[in-house]
Amino acid sequence: MNSPKVIGIVGWSGSGKTTLILKLIPELNRRGLKVATLKHAHHNFDVDVPGKDSYEHRKAGAAEVIVSSARRWAQMHEVGEGKEASLADLLRRLSPCDVVLIEGFKTERHPKMEVFRRDTQKPALYSQDARIVAVASDHGLPDAAVPIVDLNNVRAVADLVCRCAETLDSVLAALGGTTTI
Repeated sequence: MNSPKVIGIVGWSGSGKTTLILKLIPELNRRGLKVATLKHAHHNFDVDVPGKDSYEHRKAGAAEVIVSSARRWAQMHEVGEGKEASLADLLRRLSPCDVVLIEGFKTERHPKMEVFRRDTQKPALYSQDARIVAVASDHGLPDAAVPIVDLNNVRAVADLVCRCAETLDSVLAALGGTTTI
């Protein structure tokens, strides 16, 4: 498998980043692409359920817990008071895929598509961030120096994602990470 292509989906809270990603994934799958997503969350998120063995293992002090079944597996790594994993660290952990969609990490140096809606009443990010390579918006942005696509045209957004995403090696180099997975 070739090096995956990577692009971030960024924007203000309420702009529709998650909604767009949920529409993009099946469209990219229809094109025969295997998609991975990487989402930045706030510090106290939990993916495990109290009372389940894996949760109890982690709460008892396991630094890492892997849960596996015939259908899926998940790995949880406790950071505790340690340093949060960098975007480059997380990208290196991904299994082989064709496209990586990153939600959040808006201040990092990877290529990004901004989701911009007029209703958010917030300023556009693209004019302040040279790594925003495209914008998906609910209205025209005539002053934009990057490609603009209709937020509601998922096929056109997917086309732009495929055109503007960069190889993992190039993204890791921009992030200051090594180029090995």
